[in-house]
Amino acid sequence: MSAPAAQLSPRRLTGGREGALRIGGLAAIVAIYLCLVGIVGTFNERPLVAGIMSLGQAALVLTALAAGFFGALRTGAGTRQKLIGGALAGAISGGAVSLFVLIGELVDLRAVLLQASPELYDLLTLGTGTDGFWLPTVAGAALGALGGATLAAAPSLRRSLIAGLLSLVVLGVFASLIRTPLLSSPLADFGRLLFSGDGGLTIIGAIVTLGGAVGNDLGARLGERLNARRAGQIGAMLGAALGGIVIGWIGGLIGGSMFAGGTQLVGSLGAAIGATGGIVSGALAGTGTRRLIHRGRVDERVAQLPEQQQRRVFIAGRVFLLALGLLLVLWLPIAVGPFFAQVVVLVALYVLMGLGLNITLGLAGLLDLGFVAFFAVGAYTVGLLTSTAEYGLLQWPFWAAVPFAVLFAMAFGAFLGLPILSIRGDYLAIATLGFGEIIRILAASNLMLPLLGGPRGIINIPKPLELPPSDPLAGPVQIYYVAIVCAAVIAFIAWRLRGSRLGRAWLAIREDEDVAEALGVNLVQTKLLAYMLGAAFAGLGGAVFAGLVGSIFPSSINFFVSINVAALIIVGGMGSIPGVVVGAIFLIGLPELFREFSEYRLLFYGIALIAVMRFRPEGLLPSRSVARELHIDANVGSVDTSDGTVATKISATAE
Repeated sequence: MSAPAAQLSPRRLTGGREGALRIGGLAAIVAIYLCLVGIVGTFNERPLVAGIMSLGQAALVLTALAAGFFGALRTGAGTRQKLIGGALAGAISGGAVSLFVLIGELVDLRAVLLQASPELYDLLTLGTGTDGFWLPTVAGAALGALGGATLAAAPSLRRSLIAGLLSLVVLGVFASLIRTPLLSSPLADFGRLLFSGDGGLTIIGAIVTLGGAVGNDLGARLGERLNARRAGQIGAMLGAALGGIVIGWIGGLIGGSMFAGGTQLVGSLGAAIGATGGIVSGALAGTGTRRLIHRGRVDERVAQLPEQQQRRVFIAGRVFLLALGLLLVLWLPIAVGPFFAQVVVLVALYVLMGLGLNITLGLAGLLDLGFVAFFAVGAYTVGLLTSTAEYGLLQWPFWAAVPFAVLFAMAFGAFLGLPILSIRGDYLAIATLGFGEIIRILAASNLMLPLLGGPRGIINIPKPLELPPSDPLAGPVQIYYVAIVCAAVIAFIAWRLRGSRLGRAWLAIREDEDVAEALGVNLVQTKLLAYMLGAAFAGLGGAVFAGLVGSIFPSSINFFVSINVAALIIVGGMGSIPGVVVGAIFLIGLPELFREFSEYRLLFYGIALIAVMRFRPEGLLPSRSVARELHIDANVGSVDTSDGTVATKISATAE
């Protein structure tokens, strides 16, 4: 049988349909779940694209698109099979929603399922009630076929479409956060043009976003014909964005002056025309610029320079990038406002604690589930030494108290480390968990009430710099700079420690304590140093936290703080310093930006953790050693040796 005939055989098509049916059934479960937990109804009040689609509707649309994409992936190789498989999977997903609406109209589901309301049924059928129960099925089939068509498209176009869709969702979700600083800048008009006042993108903003994504593929193709693929790609993206914004803005002005209520329509048409023209003109401009400056010849000239001059060029480039990054860090809180600065401070605090636990767990392999205790020691030390309220002892300046916070945290690290040095594995985790709970209970108890204030805590902790409220550096902004500097210094220290003799000793203990001891590693001293240094980093984080909030209470000593620190290390990459930063941004920064969806933050948090552990078990940015350990592929084969015999070859390759 020929290859095409084999691909179209009944058995293969049946298997493909079965795969699409399974994907469709899974998507149906997800769609019903989104409805019943209230995501569709609650998020319907928040637009993704103003006047077009809400976040609740987007959740169902993305479910159907994903069902079509993966359903097509499980079907035959031909375009027709992909479209059929995608439509089938999407129809099953939408059919489940239609069935849910019918059952909800016949049976009072709200007695058991609180979200099953008539308002939800109207939302699912676009306001038509039971008369339009078939609409979700038809929409699901159409979206599923669109997902299948995306899979059937050229790989570069497929990547561009997926990137555009994700960009649309991200910009729509964070629209309010982006729009606010734009309104107080010279780009206020463009902020109103792209982002809606009610949240989400405008139609023009959506067109510009999708136009830039499509330009990523079309510009690359055009640039490839002119021997500058990358330049054409970047030029087309920028051209689509700028063209859509400028012509959309002009179209909005024309629509407002010539047509009553036609601002949005004319502006949207202008954005579409501008994005289309921007793709072509931007690709040509980017390609021409690339060919004009002859970047390849510049690289060749640098390669021909003496080694010392090459090193100078390399250092100059690094210094330039570092200076650019520093200017961005300094400018960011002033540009985007105090809320974003406070989020970055929180991320930096978890980076400090994560770097400390990265020594204890990531390098030395000692699991500590009571890490929040060292954070509390640092915070309470600063509070006692600086507070001007009832429980303040010395009323010192903030900076005079910080070194003592670090030293006391180190002392508590030694106090914890000494009695549990001989404990390993799960028993070590339970022991450290008990230590953290002891600190929390003591802080809230009547026993420590005369010293720590009990449930009332310690208030009136001064800021690092006492400034009037009108000063731009007052409030979270000054703590932003303090936290960034502290995190950078501690990251440098952690990096130097990792490559030192002590760091190699920690790694040896993590791999095998008995072998490390046999090689001359002093287990007591090395483990104790790991606990003390990790505690010092966490104590510094607690000190900065006290300066940020201006108070410290027992409720801040939460077990989930320790869990979050351990989770961000695992998600970011065990033993990796950049991984700690990435993990803190992913698990701490993003949930903080989703404060408006606080009811569902932990749900998304759990889904993200499961996804990372399932598809990226080594972490998002792991160290090389951990990546090699988790991705070793043993290949066994035979190799002819020089004497004519056949030897067995076993090679380990890291992905």
